[in-house]
Amino acid sequence: MWEDNLQDTIAAISTALGEGGIGIVRLSGRESLAIANKIFVGLDKKKPAHFKSYTMHYGKIVDNHKIIDEVILTVMRSPKSYTRQDVVEINCHGGLLSLRKILDLTLKHGCRLASPGEFTKRAFLNGRLDLAQAEAVIDIIRAKTDSALKISLGQLSGSLSGEINKIRQGLLDILVILEANIDFPEEGIQVQDRADLSLGLTAMDARLNALLSSASGGRILREGLHVVICGKPNVGKSSLLNALLKKERSIVTPVAGTTRDTIEEMMDIKGIPVRIVDTAGILKPRNLIEKKAVRLARSQISLADLVIILFDASNKLDHRDRKLIKEVKNKNVIAVINKIDLKARIEKNEITGVFSKVVELAARSGKNLNLLEDALYDFVYQGKLPSPEFMLVSNLRHIHALRDAQKLVGEARVILADKLSIEFITQNLKDACVYLDKILGKNFSADLLDRIFMDFCIGK
Repeated sequence: MWEDNLQDTIAAISTALGEGGIGIVRLSGRESLAIANKIFVGLDKKKPAHFKSYTMHYGKIVDNHKIIDEVILTVMRSPKSYTRQDVVEINCHGGLLSLRKILDLTLKHGCRLASPGEFTKRAFLNGRLDLAQAEAVIDIIRAKTDSALKISLGQLSGSLSGEINKIRQGLLDILVILEANIDFPEEGIQVQDRADLSLGLTAMDARLNALLSSASGGRILREGLHVVICGKPNVGKSSLLNALLKKERSIVTPVAGTTRDTIEEMMDIKGIPVRIVDTAGILKPRNLIEKKAVRLARSQISLADLVIILFDASNKLDHRDRKLIKEVKNKNVIAVINKIDLKARIEKNEITGVFSKVVELAARSGKNLNLLEDALYDFVYQGKLPSPEFMLVSNLRHIHALRDAQKLVGEARVILADKLSIEFITQNLKDACVYLDKILGKNFSADLLDRIFMDFCIGK
């Protein structure tokens, strides 16, 4: 079905709707230049069909001699374009009316309105991008921080695809040896051959594991780290939120229980998109409002990727602190001892004995706040400093396929160690390659493509 759709010439508005300096209407397909000929009038009267590729031309879009807008028209000829088809981009004034009139005019002359992500889908189907690279496009558009953008750009350039291809080739090299033994069984697998095969499978398993170990950090950079600040009333939760945001977002008073509802903000901490939630103090509720506030706080804690539990350095731990410690000790936790600028009365050993990561700071003054930011950074990157070659797997579809492939490789290692029939190993490795091929789009279905591209904007 998609082969038929590739023959259509499609058009869409490729810039965000609303007022702006420039708006773009994009066309792709074999009739792009012919349609542009009908609606564009340049100063030199030349037709777009005669323009050189990668050139821009000033002129007007007209409909029956009526001027719609002054524009700059760009031509990118097949196969050296985003879609590997003839592409025309019309840069007009960024008003919604102008954009819609130009788009309607292209549809009137034979274009079809593009579906979500159809330009990128064509780039994939025409071999310009593999599927993992195509999926990186939407991640670039949605990137919330420089780090997320860098990871997505790396995937678009082929860093992830390159590593998956290396693993796939490693599995195929092992398959060649195994298939040769099946074809010539009288030779048999020698002891040294088994050792080499074992080393090869171990190496591929390690590479798969390295990719999967990055999945948690990759998902966080893609979706944001969900962090919840919790603690008993008046330990400084709102002050900490304000300090991290570097602005007064939460009301801070000496009165315990000032925060009744959850307060949620997005922020960029050292390149990590963080969705941070300030919750009501966990206490014994005195009324219906406080009861609902505490219930909501506990719900947020249960959903969090990471919990920051606050303690007041100027007070000894009480039963409320200890109860909260029990509630969060099975979560990912950074314990924060706040108010270190006051006289210390807290029993630190009761905290350090439970939590592996403890930060001491003063939220009101900002003292040691950088230590907490460093701890959040280490949580995402697991203590590894990103290098130019560093890559993170962030796409859930990729993660599932890698897990399935690793499981099959692990089973193949067990079969080899137990000296069972090598036919079982070959089947496992073939199936593992199938899962890797799904990531790259070497095999796919129309339903899969529809699911992937449905989240794209229409003009991309």
